[in-house]
Amino acid sequence: MLANLYTYSLFGIDARTVQVEVDISPASMPKTILVGLAEAAVRESTHRIERALVNSGYSRPIDRIVINLSPADFPKEAPSFDLPIALGILTASGQMESEHLGEFAAVGELALDGTVRPIKGALSMAMQAKADGRRGLVVPVENAREAAVVEGVEVVPVGSLAEAVGIYTGMIPIEPLNFSWQEAVDEYGRYNIDYSDVKGQELAKRAVTVAAAGRHHLLMLGSPGTGKTLLAQRLGTVLPDLSPEESLQTTRIYSAVGRLSEGQSLVLVRPFRSPHHTISEAGLVGGGSTPTPGEISLAHNGILFLDELPEFNRRTLEVLRQPLEENRVTISRAMGSVTFPASLMLLAAMNPCPCGYRGDPKRQCSCSPLQIERYLSKISGPLLDRIDIHVEVPPVPFRELSDERVGTTSEQMREQVLAARQMQRQRFGKETLALNGTMSPRQIRKFCKLDPDAETLLKTAMDEMGLSARAHDKILRVGRTIADLEGSDRITAGHLSEAINYRTLDRNYWGS
Repeated sequence: MLANLYTYSLFGIDARTVQVEVDISPASMPKTILVGLAEAAVRESTHRIERALVNSGYSRPIDRIVINLSPADFPKEAPSFDLPIALGILTASGQMESEHLGEFAAVGELALDGTVRPIKGALSMAMQAKADGRRGLVVPVENAREAAVVEGVEVVPVGSLAEAVGIYTGMIPIEPLNFSWQEAVDEYGRYNIDYSDVKGQELAKRAVTVAAAGRHHLLMLGSPGTGKTLLAQRLGTVLPDLSPEESLQTTRIYSAVGRLSEGQSLVLVRPFRSPHHTISEAGLVGGGSTPTPGEISLAHNGILFLDELPEFNRRTLEVLRQPLEENRVTISRAMGSVTFPASLMLLAAMNPCPCGYRGDPKRQCSCSPLQIERYLSKISGPLLDRIDIHVEVPPVPFRELSDERVGTTSEQMREQVLAARQMQRQRFGKETLALNGTMSPRQIRKFCKLDPDAETLLKTAMDEMGLSARAHDKILRVGRTIADLEGSDRITAGHLSEAINYRTLDRNYWGS
């Protein structure tokens, strides 16, 4: 007897439809054959499924079982096929009958006692089920909340194989899980940190505001303990809330790699990723025989913070250059290419020298010029060019640390950011790229008109600092954002002067 039902397999962060065909025919010896380019985790599942069937009170057919996973031209390697294969065996052996096999797809890993365990990528699978026109998707209980986000698909949570059989046969009523956006926001969409926690550093907060307003990449340079990490961790509090589309994009990535918290349905705050400086290239951009997202994709629609930037392997840093320009990462393998989104803000922090105290007014630097040169040379000029804003974070005087007055808060900074972004939306209209930090050269020529004084100032700065053409465009983008923060339609010499000051590290540390 032949049984047909449907499930899904992940490739990257996308779900692909898989048809599960189970055929049982008489044979002198019981045998299970699994075909369809199944990887080791799926091939091993036959033993798991057999014991789950028996321990759930069903019979393992004493015949030849042929299981085909179609299409056969791409690998299947996740344990999420356990549940649909078990349901197929029960149907083909006559132990269950259902009219819902074509309407409801199923995913889930089985334990030996028949319990259904969570899987990765339930959100992408629910989205693909909707695209396929399925009525619903049967998922493990732990994955139900993330899958229920997708409208137009009935998401049915099950905790065991027996419960799944009851759903398909009609013995248990189908009760889809409902999703509430407001409940999710209340539970997962709030920050418990604020820029008021950071004493002093008003100039650095200004640079953060500019960076957030135009989505510019930012490099902070200062001695240890000056507050660079505190400033970086709070950047998300001044950015606009994630839109529903951005939240779904980000959640798909976290779901595909199993990074959602237990019971979490959506990622509703801007991701903040801070990888250790020993991270590999594959860990940063993604990789593996079957490509999986790296840190820059996990930071999609959020912030990637690289602390102690020169301590990262230089080759690892160089792989950032293309994703920062294109906002995506493409990884090619023999089985095909996978593109992961990587639209992020890059924040980096570093000391001015190996000991960390070069230029500190109260501590003596113990580094030789050769050590400093070696330390700074770990960051290439092309990578530095791609970072729009460089700001120094000096030590905080005692009087500011002991001052009980509250400094600039996240709410005050966020109001400025939202006002500037509103101006950008009005300016770009239906343009694809709607932020100053992502303007194309054509958009720069169109929207970054300079006053005569500003043009003279820019020419002088280019000659004296030896800036590249890319740095020239970065200055114009940042100048446009500063003007937006002031509510100005034109870029004046004052706006451009502040933007040029955010490139002084080119001259002070790399251009000398």
